[in-house]
Amino acid sequence: MTSYLFTGGRFLDPDRTELLDGIDVLVEDDRVKEVSERPIRSASATRIDLEGKTLMPGLVDSHVHVIAAMVDLAANAAQPSSLATLRASRVMNAMLMRGFTTVRDLGGADAGLVAGVEEGLIDGPRLVICGKALGQTGGHTDVRGRFDDRPDFGGRVGSLGRLVDGVDAIRRASREEIKAGAQFIKIMANGGVASPNDPIHALGFSRDEIRAAVEEAENAGFYVSAHLYTDQAIRRAVECGVHSLEHCNLIQSPTAELAVKAGAVAIPTLAAYEGLALEGAALGLKLESVAKIETVRKAGLESLDIMRRAGLPMAYGSDLLGGLHKYQSMEFEIRSRVLPAHEILFAATQMGARLCRMEGEIGVLAPGSYADLLVVAGDPYRDLSVLQDQGSHMAAIMRGGRFFKNVLRSM
Repeated sequence: MTSYLFTGGRFLDPDRTELLDGIDVLVEDDRVKEVSERPIRSASATRIDLEGKTLMPGLVDSHVHVIAAMVDLAANAAQPSSLATLRASRVMNAMLMRGFTTVRDLGGADAGLVAGVEEGLIDGPRLVICGKALGQTGGHTDVRGRFDDRPDFGGRVGSLGRLVDGVDAIRRASREEIKAGAQFIKIMANGGVASPNDPIHALGFSRDEIRAAVEEAENAGFYVSAHLYTDQAIRRAVECGVHSLEHCNLIQSPTAELAVKAGAVAIPTLAAYEGLALEGAALGLKLESVAKIETVRKAGLESLDIMRRAGLPMAYGSDLLGGLHKYQSMEFEIRSRVLPAHEILFAATQMGARLCRMEGEIGVLAPGSYADLLVVAGDPYRDLSVLQDQGSHMAAIMRGGRFFKNVLRSM
C-alpha cells in the first residue's frame, strides 16, 4: 500500500468561497482515506509538507477533443489511426500537466484511449467518452469540402464524428457507440465553426432524430450532449430532452430559464473562439470557418451573464484543437470577466464531476474520492492565474494516488 499525508497548507473545498486552514489529508493507494481538521497520525504514510501552499481537487474539463491534434479536422481525420493515437497521448499528457485530472471527450476518443490511461500506457487525465459524435450529412461532423463526395473517415481514430441520417440510423449509431464504450451520446444539433458547409444558424437533425438519440441514451442510463449555438437550436434540443448543452453562445433568457426547469447543464467554451481568433488561420483553419468565429465569439461573455441570472448550472469547457490546446486554462481568465472565482472553480470541479457521473469521486477531496489533487502556489479564489501558465504554478499533480509532478518536500 502506498500512502501520503498532506499537511501544513491550505485547503480548497469547491463548496466554499474561501480557503480553509489546518486541514490534513491522508491518501491511501488511489483514494482519499481521511480529511481532518485535527492532525492525522499515520506511521506508514509519507508525510508531505505543503509549506503554506493550497491543496485542491484536480480540475475537470468537460469539453475536450483529445484526438484533435490538428486544427484542420479533415486532415486530422485522414491521418493513420496509429499516428492519431500517438498524437492524442501527447495532447492528453499536456492536459494533465495543466492540472486537468479528468476530461470529458466530446467526440473522437475511443475505449482504447480510456484503457491506455487506466493501464498506465498514457500519462494523461481520466477520460470520459461519447465515442464518435453523431452528425448529419453536411453538418458539423462532415469535414468534406462541397465537391468532395468520398465516404467520410468516421471509422478512424482521428475523426471527431460519424455521419448518420434518419431515425433508424441514429438509433443504430447510438447503440453502436454505447456498445463500444460510450458513457453518453453526442449529437451535432447546430451549425459550427470548424466545418465547411453548415452556417451557424443551421439546425442539425430533425426533432424525431434528436428524440431517437435521447431515447437510446436514456435506455442505457445515459444522456445526450448536443453542439449548440443559436437560441432556436438550444430551445429545440431542450424540448427534445437533451441534457448537456455545449457552447450556448447565442442563448437568450427565456430559453436559459426553460433549460433550468428541464434540469439541463450548459458548458460554455469561450477559450475555443479566443484561440481560433488568435491563431486559427495560421494553424490551418479554412477561410470559411475563420469568417464564422466572430459571430459566436462576441456573444460569449453575454451568454455567461444570461445563464448565471437564469440559474443554469455551468461546467468548465475548452473545446480546443491542434496547436490551440495550449489555451485550455485561458477559460479561467475569460470567465472571470463575468463570473466570481468560486463559481468558476465549482464549474471546473464539482459540476464537471456531475456531468461525468462521478459525483463524490472526482472534483472533491473527501473520504472515498479518488486521490486526484493539485498543490498550487497561491489562492485560486483571489487569483485564478495560479491555474494558468501551463501548470507552472503547480508544485504537485496527482491522479489516482500517483504523482505525475512533485517538487514538494517529503518528511
